Amino acid sequence: MDLATGGAPDVFDPRVYAEGVPYERYRLLRDTVPVAWQPEPEVLGWPAGPGFWAVTRHADVVRVLRDHRTYSSWLGATQIRDPDPADLPFLRHTMLNQDPPDHGRLRRLVARAFTPARVDAFAGRVRARARTLLAGARERAEDGAVDIVRAVTDEYALLNLTDLLGVPASDRALLLEWTVRIIGYQDPDDAPQPPAGPDGTPLNPRSPALLGEMFAYARDLAAHKRAHPGDDVMTALARGGLDPAELEMFFFLLTVAGNDTVRGAAPGGLLALALDPDAYRGLADGRVAVDTAVEELLRVHPPVLSFRRTAAVETVLAGQRVRAGDKVVVFHASANHDERVFAAPGRLDLGRSPNPHVSFGDGPHVCLGAHFARLQLRTLYEEWRAALPAPELAGPPRRLVSNFINGITRLPLRVSGPPR
Repeated sequence: MDLATGGAPDVFDPRVYAEGVPYERYRLLRDTVPVAWQPEPEVLGWPAGPGFWAVTRHADVVRVLRDHRTYSSWLGATQIRDPDPADLPFLRHTMLNQDPPDHGRLRRLVARAFTPARVDAFAGRVRARARTLLAGARERAEDGAVDIVRAVTDEYALLNLTDLLGVPASDRALLLEWTVRIIGYQDPDDAPQPPAGPDGTPLNPRSPALLGEMFAYARDLAAHKRAHPGDDVMTALARGGLDPAELEMFFFLLTVAGNDTVRGAAPGGLLALALDPDAYRGLADGRVAVDTAVEELLRVHPPVLSFRRTAAVETVLAGQRVRAGDKVVVFHASANHDERVFAAPGRLDLGRSPNPHVSFGDGPHVCLGAHFARLQLRTLYEEWRAALPAPELAGPPRRLVSNFINGITRLPLRVSGPPR
């Protein structure tokens, strides 16, 4: 059987990821067929698709992410599933689904609002929030344990983002609701099934039909910020030269990606530390720098598992001929475990350096919020180290059913006892 064109290990089915990231399947693909054809059968009520090329080696993932002329974000957007063709013009308003030079114009406008200085100004609030949430988790623990996702990390990520955006406290629950709906759509236990379209199939959670409420809120918030400016990202965006559709789509991107990056990475990092007490001891006693540890925890638990591009021209990738129009999907989690780049990739090495992981992407679409995400993760681990015992599992974690977001929806940890 030719693994390149059929019969390769399945790394598409979202249900596979509920059991854990399929690292052994990734390794087999990297070693035998680093660009492998993956069918797209009907799964969980979502219709079948035409299939795609799975890219699993680090060098090839970086090549695809950097070469926008060959591998386009604009042609078919960036999710594995094909969007409704009628939705494509709408989806292309967000820079996630654009190619240079349009992408560069929008990114430059947004970057003026999302400066490191503005982000760093929130460092004190981020630290105070981490302390408050961790203390609250300890107080509410039952038999010394608590679900750290519900007690700490969901709220931590959400409230930090809404501070940065300038969202009023009374509206913050809306952002979590929208994130769960959009990110958790593959997981029947994590998000409600979206309503069906005229043909009876579920509407894509990113389609205009299901995002109207969020966009109306973005328009209202922008109008409020123009009249009552503050030192926040939405004020800068409202005054930054974006047209209304671009502003709405960037609010969507920040609400979902900005929230879910830390919402996924924070419990993932704590789970990795709980599974390796020796590694945590190095962090707790100061032998390992927190900044270096953050990078390694991001490597072993990237918040995003995969991203899609579409071949703009016929090309050859790792010896495999790819036709124009084919879907090409890069697997960040596989690239981060490529033995060609990382020595002993299955080992948690909090002092690993260099650490060229692709957890925040690469090329023109490298994550604009990476600085803010790193700030939050660094602060959370520092405050955990200062106030709580070593992370220890108090029950099995539950993972999100998703081939896109590396989510953990439940993580029972012990939080009683002296800090270590």
